[in-house]
Amino acid sequence: MKIHLVTLGKTRRPEIRALIGDYLARIGRFAEVQLTELREDSAVSLRKLAFDSAAIIVLLDDAGRPQTSAQFAKWLGETRDRGTREVVLLCGGAEGFPEALRRRATQKLSLSSLTFSHELARAMLAEQLYRAFAILAGHPYPK
Repeated sequence: MKIHLVTLGKTRRPEIRALIGDYLARIGRFAEVQLTELREDSAVSLRKLAFDSAAIIVLLDDAGRPQTSAQFAKWLGETRDRGTREVVLLCGGAEGFPEALRRRATQKLSLSSLTFSHELARAMLAEQLYRAFAILAGHPYPK
């Protein structure tokens, strides 16, 4: 299964970029992972964004469904076990994603009822993905 993280805007803070990179490398032990950072002001880059037609597209949204780490891991494991080839996670900038891309999402997920900067939310998403794979593998990390 491929995990594709799509962010609107670049993560500028080097310490957060390093944290995201670390978690993406860890996730790479369990699944193929790709990060795509789109320019916020580029309609062209949004049009070029192509996903597998059978991909599950999840939009991170404050109105999305909240889940515990265990519930998220269970969903990810079930999605993988059903043979899903690609899961796309859309993590927007301060203004979120344009409506056209929001409509393509098949699910909405909330990371927390608290509000975080978009850069910190990206790091938290990467950590939760790694935690989910670690839970599924029985790894001691989530303890």
